[in-house]
Amino acid sequence: MTEKLQIVERTLEQLGATTPERVAELFTEVRAVFDRSMGAATDEASWKQWRDGWLGRTAGALSLITSQWLKSAGPALKPSVGRGLNELRGHIERAIEERRSAIEAQAAERAAAAERIDLTLPGIERVIGTRHLVQQTLEEIQDIFLRLGYAIAEGPEIETAYYNFEALNIPEFHPAREMWDTFYVGGPTATPGKLVLRTHTSPMQIRIMERQPPPVRVIVPGKVYRRDNPDASHLFMFHQIEGLAVDRDLTFADFKGTIEFFVREFLGPKARTRLRPSYFPFTEPSAEVDATCVVCAGRGCRTCKQTGWFEIMGAGMVDPSVYGFVHYDAKKVSGFAFGMGVDRLAILKHGIDDIQVLVQNDARFLRQFP
Repeated sequence: MTEKLQIVERTLEQLGATTPERVAELFTEVRAVFDRSMGAATDEASWKQWRDGWLGRTAGALSLITSQWLKSAGPALKPSVGRGLNELRGHIERAIEERRSAIEAQAAERAAAAERIDLTLPGIERVIGTRHLVQQTLEEIQDIFLRLGYAIAEGPEIETAYYNFEALNIPEFHPAREMWDTFYVGGPTATPGKLVLRTHTSPMQIRIMERQPPPVRVIVPGKVYRRDNPDASHLFMFHQIEGLAVDRDLTFADFKGTIEFFVREFLGPKARTRLRPSYFPFTEPSAEVDATCVVCAGRGCRTCKQTGWFEIMGAGMVDPSVYGFVHYDAKKVSGFAFGMGVDRLAILKHGIDDIQVLVQNDARFLRQFP
């Protein structure tokens, strides 16, 4: 702007313009100054400043030329000054508009380049979800029993009291029902106490035997619900796998061999098991199956309640009275059933000391098990 002002702020007399030729030379000089100043307009902000410096109404170069040159020109020079002003204005306006278009085009090209996908670049690795630890454990258990010839079945989470209790030899007023008394559901028209959130997947024992004659070998995975207080080894909602095998001449030895094979396959060849006498209304005899606690290697810890053992399932031979509900001949067939908590097995295998972390949705914990 300094170079421009030195020319346009003087009168024609001060510049020694006494002939039309000299006036034309002055306009050529101003035009050259304008052309050199064009390089300063590199973006929208500098372009606006450059435009206002030449076309501004008060301090613009053309305004100064009009006020200084045209007013100071005599009658002989006014036509030359007027013609020069018109030509200079046309040149400046065209150049300014062209420069604006060029700046906008450059900005659009930069934006397009930023959004353009270069297919030759390596791909961006994106974090994806994985199967939950419980789901991984469930699939591993299923795989073991599939190799033993078991089928997989699923059933409803909302069960009738008949399938959840009565058909499993747990009548309405039997004391054993208290162990599984659970969450009852139903609307205003439902019969009180007839629909429950299932406490185990055992109801599928009855449903399967109702529609299939022996032999039967099936496992039933799914969610179950009990009114347990959450602690390091209990949840009120957890996942269970029920197992059932019914055939001719199945004995407790078959049951014991099946469970020991499963434990070694799941926890490793060094895993030990033990059977403790127990009671379940739908099995007789019944047993609790324990495995060596891998958190403390059998020394005793909070997870195994300082015993060195971890309870993994309840099991036993199917009570003959259960066969009466499905019209099996108890004199011709026998079988065993078992139910294991998938969540407990997951924490047992991976040395987790609190089962509650499985449902807290802490991504830092879940990422440890891709």
